[in-house]
Amino acid sequence: MTDHNTSSDTERDARHKARMERKKAVVDAAIAAATDQRGVLLVNTGNGKGKSSAAFGVLARALGHGLKAGVVQFVKGRSDTGEEAFFRRQPEVSWHVMGDGFTWDTQDRSADIASAKAGWEQARAFLRDPEIGLVVLDELNIVLKYAYLDVNEVIADLQARPAMQHVIVTGRGAPEALMAAADTVTDMGVVKHAFKAGIAAQAGLEF
Repeated sequence: MTDHNTSSDTERDARHKARMERKKAVVDAAIAAATDQRGVLLVNTGNGKGKSSAAFGVLARALGHGLKAGVVQFVKGRSDTGEEAFFRRQPEVSWHVMGDGFTWDTQDRSADIASAKAGWEQARAFLRDPEIGLVVLDELNIVLKYAYLDVNEVIADLQARPAMQHVIVTGRGAPEALMAAADTVTDMGVVKHAFKAGIAAQAGLEF
């Protein structure tokens, strides 16, 4: 029985090694073919949790590589979040909270449009600055969904940015035109969420 098990394990290990060798060849070929070096536009959308959190994770990564970064938060109005408290302490980050709160809180379309336009002026300043390596446009998708800004003008500004500048756009309901213009699009889905079970948003996890 021991010899049979040993033989089975050996065969399984050999099959695994052959499979991984084939996979490595495919991965290595794909890496070798990816030769372009330029700024990338990422869009994080969908109804699931983690769109902004993922963007701020990339922000930390960018700082680790010595990039300067600019953040504009379009809808969110609170300034007591953990990510802001942390990143505002970093000299390479310029952080701007330009929203007045979610649309169901403000209930004022004119004010929301004015805030969105002011936010986009700040975003444009970042998008014109070649010293800024990463721009995070948090909740911009919501602004575009409600047509507070013209999506074609936004895309034009994004496409005119410095060649090596990266941009991350977050928020639900990303418009098709923006996703078409993006290099990477992630649609985050919901499987479960603690809030649905009556668990309140908590500092350090939700904000």
